Parts: sequence; C-alpha cells; structure tokens
Amino acid sequence: MTISSPAAGSAANADPLSSVDALIEGLGSVGYIASRRIATALYMSVNLEKPVLVEGTAGVGKTELALSTAKLLGLPLIRMQCYEGLDESKALYEWKYGKQLLYTQILKDRMGGALADAPDMEAAMERLHGMGDMFFSEPFLEPRPLMRALREDDGCVLLIDEIDKSDEAFEAFLLEVLSAYQVSVPELGVLKAKTPPLVFLTSNNVRDLGDALKRRCLHLHIPLPEASLEEKIVASRVPGIDAKLTRELVGFVQSLRNLDLRKSPSISETVDWARALVLLNADSLSADLVRDTLNVILKFEQDIAAIEPQVVELLHHR
Repeated sequence: MTISSPAAGSAANADPLSSVDALIEGLGSVGYIASRRIATALYMSVNLEKPVLVEGTAGVGKTELALSTAKLLGLPLIRMQCYEGLDESKALYEWKYGKQLLYTQILKDRMGGALADAPDMEAAMERLHGMGDMFFSEPFLEPRPLMRALREDDGCVLLIDEIDKSDEAFEAFLLEVLSAYQVSVPELGVLKAKTPPLVFLTSNNVRDLGDALKRRCLHLHIPLPEASLEEKIVASRVPGIDAKLTRELVGFVQSLRNLDLRKSPSISETVDWARALVLLNADSLSADLVRDTLNVILKFEQDIAAIEPQVVELLHHR
C-alpha cells in the first residue's frame, strides 16, 4: 500500500510505518496509547492491504484508533456511520435527482427543435436515449463515503463505524469493496481505487458478523486496559493531571469493573472523569468528591445507587 508521508506533527518519528515499535511511538505522539497487539494489527493491515475489524465494548478506543491513524499518517478521514436500513445508495452514491429535474425542465422547450428533423419515431427515440444517458453522468453523481474513499488518489483512512448495526444485506454488499477495493456502478462501470484506502471496521458485537466479511479482515479485539496502561492513557489525554490523582482514579475505576454493574466504566469515561476532577481542582479522591461525580463514570441510576454506599470501602481497597 502506498501511503503519503506522515504529517509534520509526527516529526518525532520520520517513518511511523517502518516497524511495530515505530507505530507505537507514532501513535503515542498523536495521543493514542497503543498496546503492542494494536500496533501489530495496524502494521499488518497497512502492509498486507487488509481491512482491520476492530471489536470491543463501547468506549475502549476503536473509533479513536482510526482517527489517530489518519492524523499520524496525514491522510484524510472518511467516516461512514452504520445503522439499520443503511443501503447502497447512502453508502456508495446517489443521483442528484433535483439537478436532473431542473435540467430536464430547462431542456423541455428545446426538445421539439431537437426532434423536429428526426425522420421517424425510431430515430427520435434514439436521440432521446442519448439525452437520458447524459443525465446519468459524472456531473449528476453524488458520491457517498465509500465512493469518496475509493476516489482519493493518494489514499485515505476509511472508517466504517459500528458495522454490526447494519443489515446482513449491506454487509454482503461491502464484500467487493473490502476484497478488491472497487465497486461497480451500472451507469459508469467499475470504479477501482488508485491507492487502496486503509479501512477500519468497528463493532460493538450487537450481532454476529458473517464469515465472509471476517475472512476479508484482520481481527483486532481491544479489551479494557490493565491499570498501568490506563494510567498512561489518562496522562496522555489529560495533560497536567497529578500522577497521584491518576493512580487513585484509575484504581477506583478498575475496582468498579470487578462489580456486577449494568454498565462498567469504559476508557472514555475514565478520561472524562479525569477531566472533571481536574476542572474541580482535585488533587486526590475523597468519598464526597467521588459521590458528587459518580454520574460521570456510571450511566445508570441503579448503578450509582448501588455504589454510593460502598464508596468508602472501595477507596480503601482499590
């Protein structure tokens, strides 16, 4: 895969694609703390020209990995958010029907003159057929995310977010794009990428994905991080936070994840809590401070109600 030179902001590493270690360092320079497994999957994806399917619970950094990779490599990011009912027209291209209608009205008055000298009905129909083709040409085409990604001559990062929320029919439609980096447009023919995009598909495991899609992708599962890695992530995302406060809040979040909660805190919620604590000028955790800010890391009232009586115990045993 031919990738453009890294952005100037990643000067700390002139070639972040030279090795797995270089990728870890490069991603760190743009604020993404990657484990070796994550960096290895990304390194293989780039060099093998294979999409990478990133799975894991919400908030572990799946989407952020694609955003950070685009920033590191200095590539445009094209994002397609998946949802139930997403179809080819919304993902690939649409015709500009309003523009077609406008041009049809403009040309309507000229139709008579254009057909007046036609010797017979067959000749007139042939001329009309030519005009019809004109309305299904490049000027009337509205490219959607997949087509825009394939048309980026210097490559791009294509993020197909939450693929598990789309229908199986749309998943099948993606197979041509992910295997050959091309699509077939009936009116225009086959469109093939000059530089294959670097493709990330994310999934929260709402439904099982098909074997055909998985065969075309490298698989990467991002778990919730261990405490040492989470501390590095917080320090990277919340510059200036006190190291003692970072250890305390990460330890508290880690202890929450061992409890039977409706929704355990994710990495993104840990980072949000760290920012909130810095905003409140906190330098350490107290029981009252934790109770006042539990709504940042716990998203269901039943979880908050269950944890509030245990705050002191959790602070002492983290």
